[in-house]
Amino acid sequence: MNAKALHIRTATSQDRTQMIQVINEAFAIETFLDGTRTDEVRLSAMMESGIFLVAEEDAGQIVASVYLEIRGNRGYIGMLAVDPALQGKGLGRRMIEAAEDHCRVTGCIAMDLVVLSLRPDLPARYRKLGYMETGTEEFTPTRRLKDGLQCHAILMSKNL
Repeated sequence: MNAKALHIRTATSQDRTQMIQVINEAFAIETFLDGTRTDEVRLSAMMESGIFLVAEEDAGQIVASVYLEIRGNRGYIGMLAVDPALQGKGLGRRMIEAAEDHCRVTGCIAMDLVVLSLRPDLPARYRKLGYMETGTEEFTPTRRLKDGLQCHAILMSKNL
């Protein structure tokens, strides 16, 4: 991946098919939930309440996406997905920075996100980007949690 060859832009409805593939491949690690992370119906609904930023290569192939929503003077980011073949190369960080920049322009003073307790690697990754844990809440899954597992949501925020 040539970092200069990537373009980050707002997703359109025509991007959904490629986005669904990248998101589901990136979230395949979440084996504690049944089914796939997203589909046409769920992605369409999210695109009505917020926007997605996508990173695409010069050839037009989408390789990453992140959801963002403006909530008053705060931005919310979620569903950060990077093509598994490109993970660990800074693309996730670039997507978060692009989402933060978008929110700054709209007047946001802070960013919020939620990670799941069954993904213990994620809080440390987001702390490196300046996010701090601000609390926990009950996790209400849209997909069935595997039997015998318990999970809660970890709330994280960062001032812009």
